[in-house]
Amino acid sequence: MISNDVGSRNASELRRLGAARQQGSERPAAKTRHSVNVVIMTTTFSDSIIIARPPEVLYAMVSDITRMGEWSPTCTKAWWESGEPGQLGSVFVGHNEADGDTWETKAEVTVADQNTEFVFVVGGSLSQWGYHFAPVEGGTRVTQSWEFLPEGLELFRSHYGDDGENQIAKRIEAAHSDIPATLAALKRVAEAEA
Repeated sequence: MISNDVGSRNASELRRLGAARQQGSERPAAKTRHSVNVVIMTTTFSDSIIIARPPEVLYAMVSDITRMGEWSPTCTKAWWESGEPGQLGSVFVGHNEADGDTWETKAEVTVADQNTEFVFVVGGSLSQWGYHFAPVEGGTRVTQSWEFLPEGLELFRSHYGDDGENQIAKRIEAAHSDIPATLAALKRVAEAEA
């Protein structure tokens, strides 16, 4: 089971439960009421990299989603569907490929803060992806973030049924591997264009 919220259990209760199990006890530690296997996977993730280019160059690259396939390992191409490209409220389609599957998603730009932040939401309210650009010595710190939104989690659970939690875990794992790969590729492409 994947959970963002362990409810009334706090970290010390979970540690006591784990310690009791490691000692071979069939019963949980005295202060816990029952035993539960809990896998905690966060539905948000972000990572950063410093790129030797100014924020305005990197913002222009990322907000031109037609270039997404140059650095994303999953979104192999994207195109604008409506609105002014790269502006608040504009909509694009992303073509994705992973593990032999292909699918397309629609996303809407929800933040377009020139040279500072670019954010889009996939499927209306399924997941959110964002890029933040901060000038630092030697270039720009680019932070890419991702959040699996509650409606996205519910969609996966209803669509995949008994395999829903497994599919959610796969998406979470993909975000954890794709974001560092995306940032590394963005750095390679951006610095090569300098």
